Amino acid sequence: MPTNDIPVFDADNHLYETKDALTKFLPARYKGAVDYVDVHGRTKIVVRGQISDYIPNPTFDVVARPGAQEDYYRHGNPEGKSYREIFGAPVRCIDAWREPAARLKLMDEQGLDRTLMFPTLASLIEERMRDDPDLVHAVIHSLNEWLYETWQFNYEGLDRIFTTPVISLPIVEKAIEELEWVLERGARVILIRPAPVPGLRGARSFGLPEFDPFWERVQEADILVALHSSDSGYDRYYSDWTGTSSEMLPFKPSAFRMLQAWRPVEDAVAALVCHGALSRFPRLKIAVVENGSSWVAPLLLSIRDLYKKLPQDFAEDPIEVIKRNINISPFWEEDLGALAELIGEDRVLFGSDYPHPEGLASPLTYLDELKHLPEATTRKIMGGNLARLMNISVPA
Repeated sequence: MPTNDIPVFDADNHLYETKDALTKFLPARYKGAVDYVDVHGRTKIVVRGQISDYIPNPTFDVVARPGAQEDYYRHGNPEGKSYREIFGAPVRCIDAWREPAARLKLMDEQGLDRTLMFPTLASLIEERMRDDPDLVHAVIHSLNEWLYETWQFNYEGLDRIFTTPVISLPIVEKAIEELEWVLERGARVILIRPAPVPGLRGARSFGLPEFDPFWERVQEADILVALHSSDSGYDRYYSDWTGTSSEMLPFKPSAFRMLQAWRPVEDAVAALVCHGALSRFPRLKIAVVENGSSWVAPLLLSIRDLYKKLPQDFAEDPIEVIKRNINISPFWEEDLGALAELIGEDRVLFGSDYPHPEGLASPLTYLDELKHLPEATTRKIMGGNLARLMNISVPA
């Protein structure tokens, strides 16, 4: 076990779902909405009759090695290697990525005290069902039932593994029902896609008053809201520029698409601020996870300028709203000290993205990135801030 006297609460760990995760609890009338097929010897997921390549191997029986891209993110790719070359040989999925008892043992070996546990396959659901709100809610609930059966939402009540159920918002009443369902089962954090909310009359911002009943209940429950990177549907705008039409393929990047990669979360945070949700519900706790932090400074600059020109469009100073309500778990390779200067050291959260290939193979190596910071600041970033948001007491 790594030696470390700083309590570590990882804001970004992942599990790998089994093939029945989306369908085991799906009502009979929706059977067939999600399926798996063999394509030239490879298993692919099928959503509403369309084969998806969003996740190259949606069974996760074989996955990319944890931390396979560490050197890529530390030093770039001067040789122009392909993703296949960067990832290297895949590995078999281990029990600790599939179920909580084994994961808890692995956390002990890694020196992790606590973690938020995010699903992986879940990020493809909402965009591929955006024109059928009832189906979205049904599949999301089916996934949440599987998550609770397999992982629980606070494993064994130990306050160590907090699995994040998903809440989808197309039908506000159903979103509230789902929220109540996960709260009754001990959820301490929920996952919401940073994207416009689809609906039968078109998409709209989740910061609009239409969603106030949901946010009111979230604030009353004092539960953390995670905006984790997902397929936010922005590839439709990318396609407008490239003259193509395809689904988001995160493992087939292009320079133009990557330039816009963090626009969804920037827009999501801007919507919560500009459409007033965070002012109407000032005690909401938002954690932006696995979306980096390169978008933060430009957003603050733009909003500061807008507030100077259009103060009547804001209920209060929007910069102060962001610093009050928004917490950010940046990429491990980014400058955390600089981010702390922008939004305050109380709003920065450590996240390793383990066991994904773009994450850290050993989460506690993150401490090396913080050597230049005071120990008190490091303690906040490595776990104290997230523990406070989750109402968990940790040693000083």
